[in-house]
Formats: sequence, C-alpha cells, structure tokens
Amino acid sequence: MNRPKILIVGGGISGLECARRLEHRLAPDEADIAMVAAHNYQLYLPLLPQVASGTLTPQSIAIPLRRCLRRTRVIPGGAIGIDGAAKVCVVRTISRDVINESFDYLLIAAGSVTRQFDIPGLAEHALGAKTLAEAAYLRDHVISQLDLAAATQDEAEQAARLRFVVVGGGYTGTETASCLHRLTADAVHRYPRLNPSLIRWHLIDIAPKLMPELGEKLGQVAMRTLQRRGVEISLGVSVARLGPDHVEFTDGRSFPCHTVIWTAGVAASPLAATLGAESIKGRLTVTPRMQVPRFDGVFAVGDAAAVPDLVKGGDAICPPTAQHAQRQGRTVADNLVAAVRGQQLHPYTHRDLGMVVDLGGRDSVARPLGVNLTGVPAQLVTRGYHLFAMRSGVARFRTAANWFLGAVTGADYVRTGFQAYRPGTLSDFERTDAYLTPEQVKEHVTSAS
Repeated sequence: MNRPKILIVGGGISGLECARRLEHRLAPDEADIAMVAAHNYQLYLPLLPQVASGTLTPQSIAIPLRRCLRRTRVIPGGAIGIDGAAKVCVVRTISRDVINESFDYLLIAAGSVTRQFDIPGLAEHALGAKTLAEAAYLRDHVISQLDLAAATQDEAEQAARLRFVVVGGGYTGTETASCLHRLTADAVHRYPRLNPSLIRWHLIDIAPKLMPELGEKLGQVAMRTLQRRGVEISLGVSVARLGPDHVEFTDGRSFPCHTVIWTAGVAASPLAATLGAESIKGRLTVTPRMQVPRFDGVFAVGDAAAVPDLVKGGDAICPPTAQHAQRQGRTVADNLVAAVRGQQLHPYTHRDLGMVVDLGGRDSVARPLGVNLTGVPAQLVTRGYHLFAMRSGVARFRTAANWFLGAVTGADYVRTGFQAYRPGTLSDFERTDAYLTPEQVKEHVTSAS
C-alpha cells in the first residue's frame, strides 16, 4: 500500500518541531516523512549574537537534525521552486544536482532572509548577522579590527578601525550591539597600544523607539543600559550610503568606518514566491489552520507565512519570532496528522509568553507573562527560557557550560582565519538569486515528467 508522503521544506525551528512531532504521533506505516534542509542542523537563532561575541561556541546552538530525527529522510540541499498543482518541489542538492521531490502534503517552513534595501554599497560592504557562518565571521572581523588598529601608526585609520555601526534597533540589533560592545570593551585591555576611549559603537534605527515590542518602560531601560556602557544610539536615522571604508547616515553625518552590521529586519524566503500563491509582504497568505488557499495539501508556517493572530482578532498576523515558529511547528504537525487520518484540522492559537532580551553580563530585560523584569532576575528568566526552548539536551548542556566557563575564566580573543582571503558581506551569504520563477518551476517539472 502506498503511504502518503509528507515533505517538510526547511530544517529550522518550525520544520524540526513539526518533524519531531510527526515522528511521535504517526506510526511508520501511516506516512513517509522527508525534509529538505540546506544545513544538517537546526539553528537556535535567538542566541546567535552570543556566538558572534564568543560567549557561546557555534556548536552550542547548532542542533544536528540527525540527532533529533529517527526516521525522517533528510535531503541535504535547498528547495528552489514549488509546483503546487503537480505536487512537486524542485530541489538543488549540495552536490548541485537539481531533482524533483513529489509530495502528498507539503510544509513550507523555509524561514527568511535578511531584508535589504536599495542602499548604495549595502550588499557589497555591510555584514550580516543571521546565519551561523555570518556570526562566526563577524567575530573574526571585529577582532581583526582591533589587531589592525593596534598594528597601524596612522591615527585616522586607527579611529576608523575602532568605529562600529549596527543598523537595526530590534531584538537582534540590540543584542548584537550589546554583546559585541562587551567583546571589544573587554578585549581592548589586551592591546596596550590602543586607547579604549577610541572604540565607538553606534546603534541606529529608522524607528522612533528602541525595541517597541518590549513596551515603553523596558525599551527605555535597555536604551539607558547601552548608553551607560558607551553605545551611541540614534533613532529616526538609517544608512544612506556605504563604502569600503566609510558610512553616510540619512541625517547627513558621515565618518570613516570599516564595520557596518546590518540587522534591519527579515523578509520571507524567496521560495514562497515560486508557488504563485497570494502573499502579504512576501509571506504566504494562509488560513488560521496554516493551509495555503487553492493548493490542496500545502501548509506554511514561520517567517514564510502570514499566519493570522487569532488572539488579536485575526486581522493581525503573527510576528516572525522563534516563539511563534516553535508553536506553529507543533500545531501544523497535528494538522498534518489530522489530514492524513481524515480528521478535523484546528486553528493556530497561542498564549504570549512575553519577550526576553539578553544584554550580556548581568544586564537583561524581560517581560514574562506581562511582568516587567530587569537586571539579574531578568537574566535568570532569559537564560532559563532559552535553555527550555532548545530542543536538545546536549545543546542545553553545552550552552549552560559555555555560560559557566565564560563567567569563571573570562573570554579569549582568537581569530580563526575567516579574514585571510576575502570579506564576507551580505552579497556572499544571502544567495537570493538561486530561486526559480513560477514559470521556470512548471517548465522544469514538465520537462522532467
């Protein structure tokens, strides 16, 4: 008897959560489960800034898919197109072969890419902070600037090397600026020739408030914490132009700088557009049950989907956060099980657990279940939440061990060599040109059949 095939596109938080639950709820003879994943690990994104600063090792937040999955077939590669009518997903494997994967049920959990704007020099000169490779590269780059500043006799070049700009005042940008500022503030004491006062960090955002999702009070606490450490915060400002050694702001300021870190939001994976379905700002329009209208058996979750937020009345859509991604992964797994068994599907609802923001050291802000916390209590809640949210006991142990060792022994400032040959900018890491158009997808599927 032919078993229905469930294909999950994406090995991120939603995809892995769904696959684990499917394995638990479906008997082996009920369905075949396969996953298309560009990497063989699930990345726990909320802790990525701590990898960039060296607080955590990359392996701590990279959860191997094959450690977590027992009978899901993992297909190493990236989906580049979907033909919903023919029920075929076009995949480019890591060996560069292009293959067709058929499905009866499809979950699009392809995540997002860094949102870029038409800013001259942005793709060529800005650094990203969204992938594990970018985080590891970013740490190398920042330490390299300290080494280069210590090596030069030119005061102007030294000042440019020690100026750092983070664009984006949301969760990622604020944590990135905070963690990397602590890195340079601690590391500079190992460089006797460098004056610590020359290190300048700027956090800028076009929005009028820092992390508005936290609320007025906690946003102000986070802002004052960063300013007390020496981070200069400019709101209502963005980047107008980037060069290899300078940056211009929209308020007219311009100064030499070799480090611009771009964290100004995300956009849905271009894969969503290949389906030819309706979308909201690039995110696939889905029903409260996370089904894509007009495409039988196709579901979408996470950053790739505009899932209605029924708690807020249904007109709003769920924000692209790890908390929603994890819960949607579980709910859509239950709906896939129901679809396979011919049972009723259920809408996605949630209870907001709040937000946590780790500012490094003993500084943190958190709002668990609507309660505002700062300082050490917030730090305990923040780190406890992250450990709870990780889907692997090994990952929890490694993360907790890294935090403990860092607190006891302090940090080391080692460059691993990523800077040796060429820069790693947004244009190097975000390969958004790899996807097919809906017409190319249909042509490829037709020619292969």
